[in-house]
Amino acid sequence: MNIQEMLRQAQRLKAKIEQKQKELAAQTVEGSSGGGMVVVTATLGRDITAVKIEKEVVNPEDVEMLQDLIVAATNQALLRAKEAMDAEMQKVAPGIGGLPAGLL
Repeated sequence: MNIQEMLRQAQRLKAKIEQKQKELAAQTVEGSSGGGMVVVTATLGRDITAVKIEKEVVNPEDVEMLQDLIVAATNQALLRAKEAMDAEMQKVAPGIGGLPAGLL
């Protein structure tokens, strides 16, 4: 295989990956903390779309606990979004997960 053909294949793969990322970007995942008292919804594109907080954890005397729960749920949602996107990208282009970002 010559270098031009390799470049064409790389361009086709890049287009395929970009299309799949667009398709997946709107799918959502959730992260939760405090036994489900705080639930954060994120897209696979890593946008936060919703935060649900049960009344029971809203305590004006302990705002720091609520902040910690929100951070934990958000981090979990974003991690799940990344893992889901990575898993789908492996289906599109197996074996390229270790490539540096932006290479394709």
